[in-house]
Amino acid sequence: MLRYFVLLLAVGSVIHPSHGTEVMVKGEDDKLCLYAKLMVNFSVSYEAADNKSNSVQFELPTNVTLDGSKCEANSSTLKLNFGAGHSWSMNFTVKGNMYQADSITFSYNLNDSTVFPMSASNETVSVTVRPHITDVSMDTCYSCNSKETIEDESVNQTLWNVLIQAFVSNGTQSENMTTCAADLPTPAPTAPNTTTEAPVTNSTTPAPLPPTTPTPTLPTPATGKYTLKPDANSTACLLANFGLRVGIKQGEKYEEINLDPNVTTVSGSCGANSSELVLVSNTMTVTFVFANDTKKFRLQAMNVTAKLSSGEVFSDGNVSLSLWEASVGSSYMCNKEQNYTITRQLSAFTFDLQVQPFGVKKDVFSTAHECPLDDTGILIPIIVGAALAGLIVIVVIAYVIGRRKTYVGYQTL
Repeated sequence: MLRYFVLLLAVGSVIHPSHGTEVMVKGEDDKLCLYAKLMVNFSVSYEAADNKSNSVQFELPTNVTLDGSKCEANSSTLKLNFGAGHSWSMNFTVKGNMYQADSITFSYNLNDSTVFPMSASNETVSVTVRPHITDVSMDTCYSCNSKETIEDESVNQTLWNVLIQAFVSNGTQSENMTTCAADLPTPAPTAPNTTTEAPVTNSTTPAPLPPTTPTPTLPTPATGKYTLKPDANSTACLLANFGLRVGIKQGEKYEEINLDPNVTTVSGSCGANSSELVLVSNTMTVTFVFANDTKKFRLQAMNVTAKLSSGEVFSDGNVSLSLWEASVGSSYMCNKEQNYTITRQLSAFTFDLQVQPFGVKKDVFSTAHECPLDDTGILIPIIVGAALAGLIVIVVIAYVIGRRKTYVGYQTL
């Protein structure tokens, strides 16, 4: 068994009723071996001193320690310790070229009166349950934005916005994703087969081939206006307007899909350091993660899960992007079409883009940082100035040549 050192604990996105906790565990070789970012809420029933049953709800805090976390070749354990003797851990094992989460163990100390007031017991209770995290491909991150509630006799645990890689190879977090089934787009109902078989004849004349129809060019996607609020009574914490098209390459096949804002639902979270926008339509689910370093924000991650025309489900993403950068308190804007290579298999095209994931005030965009393609106000004067300068140089050269010819003519006379 190897010894492991916890080297980093970062606070993730924040939204009521839970904060996102992001942790990284490194081994004795100082390389990342386990990464996790997730939200967990607990609902615990316990017996109070007055013989009544009490129920409390609380969240997994951000100020956790990772004592007991470990990484081995075929098994890993993520253990989050918090408060006065509470802990939450998840055990992972390798199954061939896949890995899975075998169990979650939640231990809570009833002697902690700040969480369990008037508890009749002072013991520490442990509950072990099995999550639905299976068949995760090696060298991929498991991603699940949807909520999963795991119920036990006295404890309910709700997990969501989960991003985990239990076995990190070469110390580098993978850009590839294994997406949970709950996040996959709902397949469209299959139309009944109404094809009528043609009658059999003895004719030897071959039937004419159907005319080939070229793949139609997609129209420019409609611009969606997506607003995220912590709750119904709050002002917006994230604004995003854009038209989106994704390009997907599968072997020799390439397909493009437009995001239709008319059938798209919006969810996500807003935090001090990280915000997330999740868009779900009838053809795809797109997740954007924005990072804030207190001075500038940027698009840090993008993940797409889409149902292709062939019926296959495609899922891919990148968690180390640096796009749409602007100062915190402003927005990023680019009206021109932009093409981004997200991964080798995934491209993104945006139209009429404006986003502000932090510092939104009064439900409106702040002053925009424009992309270079839009910044023609500066570009045109530069071009005109350069042309005028070139013209002046030509005139001066012509004047000098003319003077020399005149001078030579005088000397000949």
